[in-house]
Amino acid sequence: MKSLVIALLLIPFTAFAQEQEDGPQFDAAAAERFAQLALECVHKEYPNKISHTMNSDADVAPPRTLTPAFFGCYDWHSSVHGHWLLARLARNFPEAPFAEPAREALRKSLTTENIAEEAKYLRGEGRASFERPYGLAWLLQLATELREWDDPQAREMMANLRPLEEATVERISKWLGKLSHPIRVGEHAQTAFALGLMIDYARSAKNAEFEKLLVEKARKFYGNDKDAPLAYEPGGEDFVSPALGEADVMRRVLAPAEFAKWLKEFMPQLPTTAKGSWLEVAVSPDPSDPKLAHLDGLNLSRAWMLQGIIAGLPANDSRAAALAASAEAHRRAGLAAVTGEHYEGGHWLGSFAVYLVTQRGIPREGPKTAR
Repeated sequence: MKSLVIALLLIPFTAFAQEQEDGPQFDAAAAERFAQLALECVHKEYPNKISHTMNSDADVAPPRTLTPAFFGCYDWHSSVHGHWLLARLARNFPEAPFAEPAREALRKSLTTENIAEEAKYLRGEGRASFERPYGLAWLLQLATELREWDDPQAREMMANLRPLEEATVERISKWLGKLSHPIRVGEHAQTAFALGLMIDYARSAKNAEFEKLLVEKARKFYGNDKDAPLAYEPGGEDFVSPALGEADVMRRVLAPAEFAKWLKEFMPQLPTTAKGSWLEVAVSPDPSDPKLAHLDGLNLSRAWMLQGIIAGLPANDSRAAALAASAEAHRRAGLAAVTGEHYEGGHWLGSFAVYLVTQRGIPREGPKTAR
């Protein structure tokens, strides 16, 4: 049983969901497919769905003027994680044909001047809730990717990004200091998903003060939760699971034995047999609808959250086989939906696919200690 679980967990990489004979793989040729989705949209200004507070006529401007680094990919947060995707793939496949175009796209966006305008915009009057927390969490993931990339150009772009990174940490810290309850939804406002991304950032950046705040909030919000209503999921427009998102952040802040105990109370319905049917794969009724297409992303995020939960458990946990089987079912369904046929999904699903197949959120250093 244990060897089966480990095998499933260590085979996350795939080019296409229908691969059966040769087994899953993720190489430069497979990465090209996702890189092209981002390259086609990071500087594509329209169509554009902006969330923009105007204080006067002076604030009426096109997206490229308002946020000159992140104006493409339909909305600000998708542009941010589209840039993250390019950094992630160029870093991991430096010799691939898409690597230099990806670098050029990043250099074009992440200039000192563009980032200064972005930081100014974020700090603008009436924008306290702008892209909070989802887009800001992804901004910190972009900072993480650049910081961990051992490359001169990446270091230059990281330095350029720093004013916006600092403004983001300041904004999130101020907000979390006042936030009294978690936000338990399946879309952008969810606190659990954002906390997970931000905890990973804080640890990579060695920002102990920010990490302490994030961990304290995660424990306060979710530490005493029991009996997750998993049967009520998904909502019709979810792209992140409220229940799995909560478990995925708690595995980051609890030691394995403590997490195993917490999970037993939080998800008592988890089976101990190697079947994935306990959590049905979601099906989008219309991938061309920008909201209904969320369900395709839900399969991808469920897959990486399930893998994360396994990574947080002790090696011999009896629930791991069921978690792994469900992760694999969701992985295959999610990757099959990343076609680029409809811009409504194509502008963002590639980022979710790359986060999954490159195991960005899975710890590499072995079991953690309690925080």
